[in-house]
Amino acid sequence: MKLSVIKLDGKAAGDVELSDAVFGISDIRGDLLARYVNWQLAKRRAGTHKVQTRNENSRTGKKMYKQKGTGGARHGSRRAPQFVGGSPAFGPVVRDHGFSLPKKVRALALKHALSSKVKAGDLVVVDSVSVKEPKTASLRETFGKLGWTKALIIAGPEVDANFGLAARNIPHIDVLPNAGLNVYDILRADKLVLTKAAVEAIEARFAEKEAA
Repeated sequence: MKLSVIKLDGKAAGDVELSDAVFGISDIRGDLLARYVNWQLAKRRAGTHKVQTRNENSRTGKKMYKQKGTGGARHGSRRAPQFVGGSPAFGPVVRDHGFSLPKKVRALALKHALSSKVKAGDLVVVDSVSVKEPKTASLRETFGKLGWTKALIIAGPEVDANFGLAARNIPHIDVLPNAGLNVYDILRADKLVLTKAAVEAIEARFAEKEAA
């Protein structure tokens, strides 16, 4: 399929041919996208939540009262979870929340995410993203004219230094290199903006996987 290419000033810059295998999937599978997003968010969790277990609690370990003759249940420690100040039973411990997701599923989910943006008309291809001076105000004005209020911009192999500095303080605008492309950020953004170099890199990446 063909898609028009624009410049940052909004002027036309020709067309680009997009691969149907990557950008032209018509039947978008929500289950694949959900699996990828769950995997990505689980992987980024710190997992540092923890409660004090009974052996870490500072309350006394002395037997509360004698074993027999009180008419009450037998207890040996104030640290037990049923008492005020005792340690919680089955509380969270430090652990890794991540789980494995097959590479083929991840690749397919990324294709579906890219295709969903094309299908919704929210994919924009620009010639390049670079500015002469790192001026946030002027770049914000440029984005406003283009209608990019909540956008993910994939800038190519590397992000232009001035462009990155100018864009980093603009709310809801994320600028990433090719290596940072991911399903969660694609779905979160209203507009997906790819440079021509990014399009070529994405298609080459999937071509290599298919060849392998």
